[in-house]
Amino acid sequence: MITYQKEDRISESEFIEVLNNSTLGERRPVDDIPRIKGMIDNANLFVTARDDGRLVGVARSVTDFVYCTYLSDLAVATDYQKQGIGKELIRITKKNAPQAKLILLSAPAAINYYPHIGMKHHEYCYYIDDINEIH
Repeated sequence: MITYQKEDRISESEFIEVLNNSTLGERRPVDDIPRIKGMIDNANLFVTARDDGRLVGVARSVTDFVYCTYLSDLAVATDYQKQGIGKELIRITKKNAPQAKLILLSAPAAINYYPHIGMKHHEYCYYIDDINEIH
């Protein structure tokens, strides 16, 4: 039975495990433990899905709880996908910051999932990886 909860923190090892067991592991620094630790330490909203205590899904967000919630990681272990777990993680994340607009960048494998659950597409998104790219 899957249980959902808001948690204050998750461990680096279980975060890495669920990332690797989902399609997100290939785009996250799972071999850089200090960076993973920083990702956990600096996030302020974790919603988890657990099966008998085992982490099978996580929504990791940075939010001010009133204007903007950036859902930076939504990972569900592949053998638990297509059961509504991702949708429930998003719903609970939004419930924890009801006034805030929930924003995420889709992984390529999930690009068709978000409109399917009612999320709107926004064509204006920009990012920069390296400060030297600013000119």
